[in-house]
Amino acid sequence: MRLKILYAYTVSVVGMELSEKLEILADAAKYDASCASSGAPKRASQGIEGLGASTGSGICHSFTPDGRCVSLLKILLTNFCLYDCQYCVNRRSSNVPRARFTPEEVVGLTLDFYRRNYIDGLFLSSGVIRSSDYTMEQLVRVAKSLREEHRFRGYIHLKTIPDADPEIIAQAGRYADRLSVNIELPTEISLEKLAPEKSGRTIKLAMGTIRLAQEESEAEPRAPRFAPAGQSTQMIVGADETDDRTILATAETLYGSYRLKRVYYSAFSPIPDSPSIVPLKAPPLLREHRLYQADFLMRGYGFSASELLDAPGNLPLDVDPKLAWALAHRERFPVDLNAAPVRTIARIPGIGMRNAKRLVELRRSRRIRYADLVRLRCGMEKVKPFVVTQDYRPPVRETSSEQLRRALSAAPVQLALL
Repeated sequence: MRLKILYAYTVSVVGMELSEKLEILADAAKYDASCASSGAPKRASQGIEGLGASTGSGICHSFTPDGRCVSLLKILLTNFCLYDCQYCVNRRSSNVPRARFTPEEVVGLTLDFYRRNYIDGLFLSSGVIRSSDYTMEQLVRVAKSLREEHRFRGYIHLKTIPDADPEIIAQAGRYADRLSVNIELPTEISLEKLAPEKSGRTIKLAMGTIRLAQEESEAEPRAPRFAPAGQSTQMIVGADETDDRTILATAETLYGSYRLKRVYYSAFSPIPDSPSIVPLKAPPLLREHRLYQADFLMRGYGFSASELLDAPGNLPLDVDPKLAWALAHRERFPVDLNAAPVRTIARIPGIGMRNAKRLVELRRSRRIRYADLVRLRCGMEKVKPFVVTQDYRPPVRETSSEQLRRALSAAPVQLALL
């Protein structure tokens, strides 16, 4: 609906040609999930006028914690591309309509849509044209024009071209709130097979360039901020035979080595005239969701990839990763909520980190009772087999893990992770 409004506005104000470009290049950008970004700082400065605002509550295609719905103009500069990545709809050999914006057109669209309250910022990516340096220079030109000529203070996310000169990437970080370098596939073998013109080493060098520039900026208080909302990446799921254990292990390494804010997972989507080297059927979307849940457990709950999957294979689809881990480690349960540390409580299915902290705070004044869990709206069906309170203890284990799993997986799939 929102894009239809944008198309209608573009046709009525700036003409059919630009509207057609917008339709093609907005649709071509939909496969990139890594624009759902947050953590941008305020850019307003006392005594300096500017257009737009970027607050710490986050910019994304979703609802912020304070209830606001925010969105980005998410487009490609062009969907022409020198590369022939077999999983990409915009690959060189793909039979799709092509279009290209000029930097000035992207700047104009961003400002026009922002003034009409359609968007809160810009996510800009591109196919590679002429060369990596040329393409990256065009992306930087858009961001520089918005910041310096139009004093745009809204959110800007630029996709980094890995082969580009580090100095051009450094320029991008001075204007963008967030940079992202897509790792594309979780292993070098898969990248060599499906995108032989790309190099995993080059991609990681670009990530390292961004991390180093961030650290230098943070070390010098007077230095200009460099990509203050950090960097992110994306992995395609289901375009090859790589299992979830390998995907999560790769994500864990990326978080530790490059200080990534987020790793995004995008289920492979078969495209028209797909080459036979890639699957002709998309993986279950629930697999993508389970990876996001597992990633959240690694970032926020202290789980390691090897804990969530201690053998090769994929995450189970019938239960969420935390419940699957608890069922595989029944010897660690039940947990006494009146004695356990907060991190242990947060590993109980049905209890999130926030409620774990609330329970620890509550027990400083009195003993935790079963009714307290109900009042906190914990997922009681999941919680009951795994906890001990002042007035509740689960029955002596009569139910096997497999029976308990069947009982809990029979409930409707919960998209929230507790």
